[in-house]
Amino acid sequence: MSNMKKSFKELKWYEYVMGIIMVAIAANAMIQGFTLGASDGNPAWLTVINFISAVCGVICIFFTAKANISNFFFATINTIVYAIYLVYWHIWGTAALEILFYIPMNFVSWYFWVKHRDKEITQKTTAKRLTMRQNAACAAIILTAAVACHAVLAKLNGEVVWFDAFTLSIGIAATILELLRYREQYIWWIITDIVSVGMYIAHFDAVYLTKRSIYLIMAVIGLVNWARLNKARNPENI
Repeated sequence: MSNMKKSFKELKWYEYVMGIIMVAIAANAMIQGFTLGASDGNPAWLTVINFISAVCGVICIFFTAKANISNFFFATINTIVYAIYLVYWHIWGTAALEILFYIPMNFVSWYFWVKHRDKEITQKTTAKRLTMRQNAACAAIILTAAVACHAVLAKLNGEVVWFDAFTLSIGIAATILELLRYREQYIWWIITDIVSVGMYIAHFDAVYLTKRSIYLIMAVIGLVNWARLNKARNPENI
């Protein structure tokens, strides 16, 4: 509980502004869903799911960008409710990623982050970086996995299949990098967030468009924060 309080106190003013905007848009969509009917095609009950996902998702991403261990509590809630949204819209690949991978990995990652907790700033974990060769290998694996996933998802008649395939492969790779505390996770989160923003513009959903836009901003900030943390707190791995 002490570390959770420290985590909220560490948030910057612009993160509170983005959080307020996210809550306002999600709350408006929820109220509209129960009164006038949702304009984005979501049933009223799904707007409640979207609200919970929006709030927990942005808090999680704020904390993760600071290598803050408190993120995993909000990550788990966000993962569960977001999976419900994906199943409803038949986005099967990303739904499988959320249910079969992200949920258990939240607990595994929490264990590894706590195990490598910073000795002085106890709410944070330590940061590492990949070599150029490791980065190239990671990119090759993601591309190969995306092609394979596309072939499977196309047979399942899923929606937005290429997006789904790359989200699945990048999500797995970035989560493993996050678990192992590598700052390069954010390069891949930036890529998938750019694609996600495009998808939610095409398949308009105000809540998730706002959420993913915040994710994209925080992914850039996270990359900078983790690079600084790596340099300041883990100089042997610069």
